[in-house]
Amino acid sequence: MAQNPRNRSKAPRRQGTQNNADNIAWIWGSHAALAALNNPDRKILGLYLTRNAATEGFSAFADRAEIVDPKALNAMLPDGAVHQGVALKTKQPDGVSLEDLISPAQGLIVMLDGVTDPRNAGAIYRSAAAFGARGIIMQDRKAPPLSGGLAKTAVGAAETVPTARVVNLSRALNELTKRGWRAVGLAGEAEIALSEAVSGEDAVVLVMGAEEKGLRPSVAEACDSLARIPISDKVESLNVSVAAAVALYEWARGRA
Repeated sequence: MAQNPRNRSKAPRRQGTQNNADNIAWIWGSHAALAALNNPDRKILGLYLTRNAATEGFSAFADRAEIVDPKALNAMLPDGAVHQGVALKTKQPDGVSLEDLISPAQGLIVMLDGVTDPRNAGAIYRSAAAFGARGIIMQDRKAPPLSGGLAKTAVGAAETVPTARVVNLSRALNELTKRGWRAVGLAGEAEIALSEAVSGEDAVVLVMGAEEKGLRPSVAEACDSLARIPISDKVESLNVSVAAAVALYEWARGRA
């Protein structure tokens, strides 16, 4: 029989969502929290539930939780966080090595170059999971943590899509191409369409640039080719997460 959950009259001090020196961050929302609780690589430092959450969707975890009222939960999380009655204090998972992610050379990998908005990154994780991507590569220091808004938007995919963090994206692309991967960078000014660039390719790295700046020159030069998603001239460009979803679907459609 589960033990009675512990009660708290006050919430822990608000700590935000970014990593600190101890690699600590917060996750909130039912889908993101449940995926994190079921991820053996995710170290849970604290689980905080409202009474409704403890007796409904998270009853199986109530014996591990501290019960707080909704206002206290609001106070420990960033403004506007839609927590649905649950929050986790966690340590970031270590992720996978680049070597493990890229071997063997088969399938699809997404590389994010300067995509720092957590919601955009989270949406890309969700699309990556939906279309069967092997994993995501991000830069070590210039990418959002796998928590907070990213985890909430990813709806659990941040726990299931493998992530490799590297120091230098250009060097990582050079290693990938040596191993048989074809690196295709998305760029609106490219001459060839994405469908042509990925046609018949068994191992593709889709490289997505930042929302406004696009791919950095050094990263673009390390790609085997640049490709565009054909769109109407009524809009200048697509949001990076939308572009990633279209690109992932295009590759998956070609494989099917």
